[in-house]
Amino acid sequence: MPAPSFARRHRRAAGSITVITGCMFSGKTEELIRLVRRAMHARRVVQVFKSSLETRAETTVVRTHDGTTFSAVTARSSRDIEAALLPDVEVVAIEEIQFFDAAIVDLCMELADCGVDVICAGLDQDFRGEPFGFMPKLLALAENVVKLKAICKQCGAEATRTQRLVDGKPPAWGDPLILIGAEETYEARCRRCHEVRRRPRGR
Repeated sequence: MPAPSFARRHRRAAGSITVITGCMFSGKTEELIRLVRRAMHARRVVQVFKSSLETRAETTVVRTHDGTTFSAVTARSSRDIEAALLPDVEVVAIEEIQFFDAAIVDLCMELADCGVDVICAGLDQDFRGEPFGFMPKLLALAENVVKLKAICKQCGAEATRTQRLVDGKPPAWGDPLILIGAEETYEARCRRCHEVRRRPRGR
C-alpha cells in the first residue's frame, strides 16, 4: 500500500485503471507509449515501469516491435514499484504487467484510490490460450479496457492468441508458463491456427 503521506496528497483526485491487452504483436506497447506521451504533453508527472523478466530491450527502456523506445524503471515485483513511486506522481504506466506478482492488482487499486491514473499493458492469455494469472481480475476492476488484435501469421485472419514455438514446434500443455532464457519464438495466431500439444479434453 502506498505510504500515508502519498495517500493524503492524492485523496481528492479521481484516479483510474486502464488495461491495454491482447496477444503479442497487437500493438499494446505502442498504445501504452501513446497514452504516456499524451499525459506528458499535459504536463502530468509520469512514471513508467517494466518487468525485469521482459528481455526484449535494455533494462531501462520499453521497446515496441518496430523499434520505438521509451525510458522506464525496471522492477522485479509490485513492492519494487511501490518503493520507487514519486510522492507527486500522477500517472503510473506498467508494461508487461502479467509478469509481476498478484499483489500488483492491489497496488493498482490503491494507486487509483489515491487519485493516480494507472495504465497497464499485458497479455490476457498465456501460451495455452488460457486466462493469464491475475489478468481477469485486473480487467474486471479496470475503468477502461482496450483489447487489441493482431494478424494471424498462418492465415491472415484476426489474431487473439500468442503462439509459442520452441525449436519451431508448438509447446505441450504442461510446459512452464514462463520460460526464462529459452530459445523460443512467438507468433500471433487466430483460434483456428493456435496449436498446443497434448491439450486436455474440453480445453
